[in-house]
Amino acid sequence: MRGALCLVLLLAACSSDSDPGPGGVTKGEAKQLDAAAEALEKRPAPPLADATVPADIGDGEAKLPTPVR
Repeated sequence: MRGALCLVLLLAACSSDSDPGPGGVTKGEAKQLDAAAEALEKRPAPPLADATVPADIGDGEAKLPTPVR
C-alpha cells in the first residue's frame, strides 16, 4: 500500500512539456516563447530615422501659415 502511494506521488510529480501552462499554451511552448523573447531582447535596436536626417536642412525659421479669422 505504501509503495503504491509513493508510486502515485512520484508519477504526479513528473510533468511533460505537453502539460498546460500559463496563458493557454503548453509548458514546452511557454519555454520556446521565453527563449524567443530573450533572443529578441538581445538584438540591437534598429537605427533611429532622425539620426539619418542631416542637421543643416532648412534655414532655421519656422514658416507657419497665418491664421484665418
